[in-house]
Amino acid sequence: MSKHTLKLTKTSGYSYTVVIPKAFIDKYGWKEKQKIVVEDKGRGRLEVRDWRSR
Repeated sequence: MSKHTLKLTKTSGYSYTVVIPKAFIDKYGWKEKQKIVVEDKGRGRLEVRDWRSR
């Protein structure tokens, strides 16, 4: 597993942005404007995964 240190950028009064390296986007086959899920796993951990409709 590779580690990357990323910066958190404030984009508006209530939103922040994290830039995900292109290598990860290519690895998982994600496209621009694709829906993803960000889940809080506690203790400072977030899980980012592809959104799947049910």
